[in-house]
Amino acid sequence: MNLPNKLTVFRIILIPVFMVVLAFSKHATVINHDLNLSVIWVVAAIIFAVACITDFLDGQIARRQHLVTNFGKFFDPLADKLLVMTALIYLTSFHQVPAWVTAVIVIRELAVTGLRTLVVENNGTVMAAAWPGKIKTFSQMFAIVFLYLKNWPFGLIDFPIGDILLYLAVIFTIYSGLEYFWKSRSVFSDGL
Repeated sequence: MNLPNKLTVFRIILIPVFMVVLAFSKHATVINHDLNLSVIWVVAAIIFAVACITDFLDGQIARRQHLVTNFGKFFDPLADKLLVMTALIYLTSFHQVPAWVTAVIVIRELAVTGLRTLVVENNGTVMAAAWPGKIKTFSQMFAIVFLYLKNWPFGLIDFPIGDILLYLAVIFTIYSGLEYFWKSRSVFSDGL
């Protein structure tokens, strides 16, 4: 197994670790009373950030060293989706993210994953991530980190950076999903 694929597997392993850490959040010690920021949420944010860094690294290494594999093409985006959806579901359960936001993101991710499968079956090609999709992922990941950190350090000046990035992510989630479907509309031509 090459290094990019090992990083992808490591990111997948971090997901249950992230979940276990958050399972203890009700018993967390508050470390910043102004923001109500707990040790557990800081640890969760760090785990999530490390997972996001592995996402960036595995892609860079795979492209530079020509280590792109079918394993990576399948599991890298899957790991991203699982990580983001897990983090958003927990944030929704903690009343930090509206349920409709999580639903929009989860529905888009599942729909695009299904579309990618159809495109591979019909054309034999893997849909590459376009810039709107990359901006979507970037804004989702940064929003999640800031939301787990209660917008620290911006929260100290009451600037809701996590919320701003989250709603930017929703816009790019919808836009990139529509773009994927528009560009791949030919796979549905037999049903029209």
